Amino acid sequence: MYRFKTLGAALVLMAASACAGAPGPAHAQPAHPAYLHALSDLRLARAMLDRPAEYNVVRDQFAAIDHVNGAIGEIRHASYDDGKDPRWNPPIDATIDHRGRLTRALDLIASAERDLRSEEDNPDAARWRNVAFHHLEEARHAVEHAITDKRIDERY
Repeated sequence: MYRFKTLGAALVLMAASACAGAPGPAHAQPAHPAYLHALSDLRLARAMLDRPAEYNVVRDQFAAIDHVNGAIGEIRHASYDDGKDPRWNPPIDATIDHRGRLTRALDLIASAERDLRSEEDNPDAARWRNVAFHHLEEARHAVEHAITDKRIDERY
């Protein structure tokens, strides 16, 4: 065991050795898996919604995209307040099958809502998360309207 002349020198060496084994920020991923999964789902939902369609469907899609973007922003704020890196973007699936895309987007929004339901002990992060819930609810309604409009269009 090493002997140190000052307590400060011992603490500096202990802190340096503790940090030496930890990965740096470039390798670090935020440790809040619910936020990560919700962000990943919402980014994929946004990609599913960003497709050409009839005007009445596109109008609903754009409203849903606006609310998905709002939810993503609020979740990023919550993750920042929770001490996580809000710039970390989990990759989305590059091989998207767009058949049934509106229903899939609805499922992804519901999945993000479930992910965010976990207990949040940081009051600031909880406020951001609660605003994200509002955006997700509005996005869900917009996608439901898009599905209804698309069904009407397909009948005629």
